[in-house]
Amino acid sequence: MKIRERDEARTLRREQGQSIKEIARAVGVSPSSVSRWVKEIELTQAQLAALAMRNPILNAQRNGARTRSARARAERLAAQAGGRAAARSGDAVHAAACMLYWGEGSKSRNHVQLSNSDPAMVVFFVRFLREYFAVPDSRMRIQCNLHADYDQQVRDVEDYWVATLGLSRESLTKSIVNSVSKASLHKRRNMLPYGTCRLTVCSTAIVQHLFGAIQEYGGFDRPEWLD
Repeated sequence: MKIRERDEARTLRREQGQSIKEIARAVGVSPSSVSRWVKEIELTQAQLAALAMRNPILNAQRNGARTRSARARAERLAAQAGGRAAARSGDAVHAAACMLYWGEGSKSRNHVQLSNSDPAMVVFFVRFLREYFAVPDSRMRIQCNLHADYDQQVRDVEDYWVATLGLSRESLTKSIVNSVSKASLHKRRNMLPYGTCRLTVCSTAIVQHLFGAIQEYGGFDRPEWLD
């Protein structure tokens, strides 16, 4: 047995936290021998972290992730700059749509999402997306949230929103139906006849444009909308 090599391998593992391959090269034995000799030695958290930092595969993955993250952030920043420039153009429709989104829209950084019960409000925003960003109907998704006692009511509400927004039923996602309790049956007041409609368009570029414009109109900065 190579006692000197084994002892040296164990020392390198325990005191320096070297990897199996690093030890094998230093001692001049096979990685399998090193693995057998040091298998019961537990590394500290600091040693494990240092090993991970030296791992070329993990480093390549980290570098790739950092590159993709930096590129995506640059694209969001550019979209916000475009929104800020548009806000300075004096377009009243653009201003109205952005203020509407500020009040009623989701603040997700990767998709446009607006919910409301007012058909005119949703129609206005859909028209804005079509005309300003050339968003095709195929990219729009709507979801209804309503109270209903039977399936036909759900169908009627869905058909209402589809027709009102000029979309097809292919744009519908599964509706959220709130059950009506027996206690409230026939006693409901001020219920929304068509519930609410949530419009979604998956587009980082559009929502970041809106965020940039909102900040320009409002005269403030909201870093968390970017990062």
